[in-house]
Amino acid sequence: MPTKVTAVLSVALLAAVSLTACGDGGGERSSTSNEITVWTEENLQDRMAVQNAIAADFTRKTGIKVNLVGVAEDQFSQTLTAAAAADDLPDVIGALPLASIREMEANDLLDTETPGRVVDQLGRDTFSPRALELDSSGGRLLAVPSDGWAQLILYRKDLFEKAGLRPPDTYEALEAAAARLNTGGVAGITLAIAPKDSFTAQSFEHVALANGCQLVDDAGNVTLDSPQCVRAFGFYAKLAKDYSVKGKQDVDSTRATYFAGKSAMTIWSSFILDELAGLRKDALPSCPECRADPDWLAKHTGVVTALKGPDASAPAQYGEIVSWAITRDAATDSASKFVSFMMTEGYERWIGMAPEGKFPTRRGFEDVWNKLPAGVDTKKPLADVYPADVLDALRTSPDTFARWGIPQGQGKLVGATMGELPVPKALSEIVDGTLTPQAAAAQAKTDVETIKRGIRQ
Repeated sequence: MPTKVTAVLSVALLAAVSLTACGDGGGERSSTSNEITVWTEENLQDRMAVQNAIAADFTRKTGIKVNLVGVAEDQFSQTLTAAAAADDLPDVIGALPLASIREMEANDLLDTETPGRVVDQLGRDTFSPRALELDSSGGRLLAVPSDGWAQLILYRKDLFEKAGLRPPDTYEALEAAAARLNTGGVAGITLAIAPKDSFTAQSFEHVALANGCQLVDDAGNVTLDSPQCVRAFGFYAKLAKDYSVKGKQDVDSTRATYFAGKSAMTIWSSFILDELAGLRKDALPSCPECRADPDWLAKHTGVVTALKGPDASAPAQYGEIVSWAITRDAATDSASKFVSFMMTEGYERWIGMAPEGKFPTRRGFEDVWNKLPAGVDTKKPLADVYPADVLDALRTSPDTFARWGIPQGQGKLVGATMGELPVPKALSEIVDGTLTPQAAAAQAKTDVETIKRGIRQ
């Protein structure tokens, strides 16, 4: 995902931490323990400091010591496999994306009983129903959803109002606005099309889900050549070819173009919101008006969460839910107490680490989230920058999240396709004129089927 720079925990450091934080070690575990090991993918230095402070409060309250280990997202699968082979799994893992939860499920590494009990104790009705659904399989809750980030369509409200355009919340409205506003040195939209950029895959999945296009069906058959997907391929490629900036636009260039005031729309994740407000020196808006007013662009940006295509029955949105997983070898009572603490007394500080990318999946934290300071070099609540209707849409966006492959139990395939990126490659070839939408959809299907066969081996 297009988040801030990810710190990497070296294998040597992880090994050292494991030796000093092995706790109860491998083998059979008691349901209670006075010491647990917790991995977290929120491994940036400032976020580790926050989590260590929360863990210290938990220890003071319960007497249970927490050994916190930061694990980089791109090292997670390798680290998990090594720990499982050594019979040295942690008790709890935090900030896990949906595909990683499904990977753990496929390898029988999850406790699938305790998360449901934790959620029931906290109040199932206090959680986003969609977040619970995405974290469930076969009627069991695989993990406790903690928060989420959303893929968004950002658009220039001032340009839309001047042109008399409606918000770009449907294929029709989006294309109409891109065509109308693609004039005078301003692109109608800046859209990722780089074939080797996972951000292109995420951006397209957002558009594809909106038209009912699915990666696989309930039986696991790859369905990228469906009519819904063919239309999505053609629609996305037309936007990129006819109304976007020329060249292989990627995660950085799309943001830079929008920040420069040279595009009327872009598709980006919610992690852009603090940058858009001028709260990070390393990614400041550079539009002419922004020089005198750093949050000018934020004030003149509208946000669309869910999008609807002509072949879909309802709007949909790409988003990521991250969760607390309890492993199969955990000291379950101690682990469940820790997760419950992180979702209650520690929750405000947890989502406060990056509120622009940590929308609460629990009800009752709306006012708290609005007031949490966002940003890095400058900090201010999102409510000081964005209007209430935008914040309401962001905060409730997890309720409309959809994802390829996750509900069908194909999380491992999702992870593998993000590694090889067959869909961005096919999209890029449409824009280049090498493939038609139908041929691109067929090629992407074939490539994903090849990846799927490799997973089985």
